[in-house]
Amino acid sequence: DPAIERWNHMREAAYKHFRFTPRSTWIVFCGLVLVPGTVYYLNSSSDMKYSWDGKRRGESLTGIQVQAQR
Repeated sequence: DPAIERWNHMREAAYKHFRFTPRSTWIVFCGLVLVPGTVYYLNSSSDMKYSWDGKRRGESLTGIQVQAQR
């Protein structure tokens, strides 16, 4: 089928015709800067906030101890 051959040729040669447009620049910026930056920020803001070592049922995972209600 000539349409499939044309589509395959276009797909295989896409890198030869690529240009940075405002849209593609924004997509690259989001993928290489914005997403990793957000992941780093979220990770660094919650680092060492929770302790999973030896916790029992009912004990808080945060560093703040909650007073038990009587």
